[in-house]
Amino acid sequence: MHSHPEAADTLIVGAQLYDGTGAPPVERDVAIRDGRIVAIGNLSNWLAEEVIEANGRALAPGFIDVHTHDDTHVIQSPQMLPKITQGVTTVIVGNCGISASPVSLKGDPPDPMNLLGERDAFQYPTFAAYVEAVNAARPAVNVGALIGHTALRSNQMDRLDRAATAEEIDGMRAQLEEALSNGALGLSSGLAYGSAFSAPTEEVMALAEPLAAAGALYTTHMRTEFDAILDAMDEAYRVGRHAHVPVVISHLKCAGPSNWGRSEEVLKSLEGARRLQPIGCDCYPYNRSSSTLDLKQVTGDIDITITWSEPHPEMAGKLIKEIAAEWGVTQQEAGKRLQPAGAVYHNMSEDDVRRILSHPATMVGSDGLPNDPLPHPRLWGAFPRVLGHYARDAKLLPLEEAVRKMTSLSAQRFGLTQRGEVRIGYHADLVLFDPARVRDAATFENPQQAADGIDAVWVNGVLTYRDGAVTGERAGHFVARGAASKGDAHGAF
Repeated sequence: MHSHPEAADTLIVGAQLYDGTGAPPVERDVAIRDGRIVAIGNLSNWLAEEVIEANGRALAPGFIDVHTHDDTHVIQSPQMLPKITQGVTTVIVGNCGISASPVSLKGDPPDPMNLLGERDAFQYPTFAAYVEAVNAARPAVNVGALIGHTALRSNQMDRLDRAATAEEIDGMRAQLEEALSNGALGLSSGLAYGSAFSAPTEEVMALAEPLAAAGALYTTHMRTEFDAILDAMDEAYRVGRHAHVPVVISHLKCAGPSNWGRSEEVLKSLEGARRLQPIGCDCYPYNRSSSTLDLKQVTGDIDITITWSEPHPEMAGKLIKEIAAEWGVTQQEAGKRLQPAGAVYHNMSEDDVRRILSHPATMVGSDGLPNDPLPHPRLWGAFPRVLGHYARDAKLLPLEEAVRKMTSLSAQRFGLTQRGEVRIGYHADLVLFDPARVRDAATFENPQQAADGIDAVWVNGVLTYRDGAVTGERAGHFVARGAASKGDAHGAF
């Protein structure tokens, strides 16, 4: 009996399949039809409109960037080059307490909301309006979204240097509930920033209460990543326990020279808490951070590179100590004159970065800043840097484990259903890359460089990037929070 050949839109033949679960690779063919993975195996009897010969290269689930500030970028630059060129097929926006929606500004956006753009970038008074705008822009990548605590504070409060009143918290909660009912993934906070630092833990706890019923989560740029980091972690755990929700600690790091080497302590705290409640973290694979210029960090004990400055745009790319010397003032005074500004902080130890990145609870997130004129190279390089530099060259972790941290772990934690694994019935978000060639090309001096070795990227079954060029097709859309996977209320924690 001859079996009739099955038909697919796309057939990828002879790939080393990394399915996203952390299992070692196996040689497989994969068939895509109507945006889904319909078969995996030896598919020599299948027919397809397009056949791609993988020739033993790696095929993995599309990477999920769990930590982005692409909120406005997915609408204004829907081709999303910094992400699609890395093999990223889904971005999660709204991190660190700053989101583009729901937002109604009274004036200019408060720091650090200005990382998302000027006043005119904030056009989404409700989350439903933002979802509509994302789908209308049809970005090249899928978009999941968190709601920022700072954004909600800015909507409800006349000034941000105090605690919110009960009435203001009610206003914030109502806006959060509207967003959750429209598919938001959860709440994010940025308690280290001046715009949220005055919020007591109780304010965040109260605001987090609607999350559990929605199956959502809480992510946090903690109150500090410096010497009091263990207290800040305890605060994050406390919010999760109070609201009965999973917690993700954003860009976990040991910041500042006095903190270097403390990653063992920090991870021990994380492991202890994980025995009692669902907690995870993300990190980016670099030993320098980047954000707006914070005068509290201008102490003279680390180098700080200015990436943009409104009053002094000519100083972009220079170290603050060089600028201070040029002006004949202290670094602190130079920092005051440069504001508002953006900065890269040379503030981590490589050993700590490696220890945190290789911990099984850690996901990969870029934390890239797309509106920065001289962005940190993580915007274009984070994912290939893990695959090439850390997995292949430094042998810090096996390739299949690196892939897991970018795919299934992320999808399960954030409730992105039927994504993050190469499985029959799942959305066909896929990346074909060459493990021998994959590497980040972006540097601090020249950050806007596409990665090498990312050969093809499919988003919802549509070939979007191939051999160093975009195809012109864009098939991403807003992704609503789904139920956590595998019947477990907390997914993969």
